[in-house]
Order: sequence, then structure tokens, then C-alpha cells
Amino acid sequence: MADLLEISLPAKLEAILYLKGRPVGLAELAKHAEATERQVQEAMLTLIAAYAQRDTALEITSHGGRYGLQLRTGLGELVRDMLPVDLSTATLRTLATIALKKRILQSELVELRGSGAYDHIKELLQQNFVERQRHSEGRSYWLSLTEKFHRTFSVLPTTGPIAAETDDAA
Repeated sequence: MADLLEISLPAKLEAILYLKGRPVGLAELAKHAEATERQVQEAMLTLIAAYAQRDTALEITSHGGRYGLQLRTGLGELVRDMLPVDLSTATLRTLATIALKKRILQSELVELRGSGAYDHIKELLQQNFVERQRHSEGRSYWLSLTEKFHRTFSVLPTTGPIAAETDDAA
């Protein structure tokens, strides 16, 4: 696994924008990337230029000093019909964050995804993609994936050699 120090600042910023799922200001980007606002601003210019040169479905947007990562204009209708469930892109990103962690405290998820995550969690609970259990040492809840998630998305194996390797790496 690549050392976090070896990952370029533009790549770190891309990851932050992806997980946040909303426009993010320079100060917040700098905090999460552990860089100065000037470094972030220069790296964002590099990232924007890289996206502009590629034929990709995603684009970096900039408005009022805030940056976002989104589907290119015109592609929303194309992918909306392909989603196996009726979840917004932001809710799917929240679900992806939970899936990557396998188990996460609700408070940590809200810190990563913003206060909109509360609505996403409510929707994911209603559609039975996640379950929550009260954390014994605090006011937060543990969020984890349900069997319905695994059946619907079929991305995270629960048994077999790949799951065993994943569990060993944790």
C-alpha cells in the first residue's frame, strides 16, 4: 500500500473532494490535506488542468472560492438510469465511505462527509443498506453494512480468500 506521504497533493485533494461530495473551501482542503492554502490553490490549478485535458466523466468545479468534484454536465441522466437503487450521488458517496471503512462511527462519518450525512444515514437506514448500533462509550452510533448492501452491490466479499486477505490487512 502506498505511503500517504508519497501521494501527491493533487491526488489527496481529489480524494478529499470525492469523499466530501460537496464544494469545499481552501481552508478546509488545506486542513484535511495538511498543507497551506497557497499550496492547495496551486495544486487545485494542477488538478483542474489535468481534468480539462482528459476525456473523463468527472470535472472539478470552482465557484466562490470553493471546489467540487462532480459528473460532467450532461452525464447525470445517463448514469441515473444505471443505478441499482434510487439514491442521490451524495448519499451513494456516503454509502461508499461506510463500505470502505466496513464499520464507522456516525460522528466520524459526519466529520468526513459533512452535516448532510445525517440525512444520508436516515435514507440508508430506511432502505436497509446500513444498520446502526449505539456506541457503548459515547453518544454516537456504529454504522455497518447490511446483507442487502452486499446482495445489491456485490462489491465486498463476506467470505472466501479475498475477504480473509482483507481482514488480515486490517
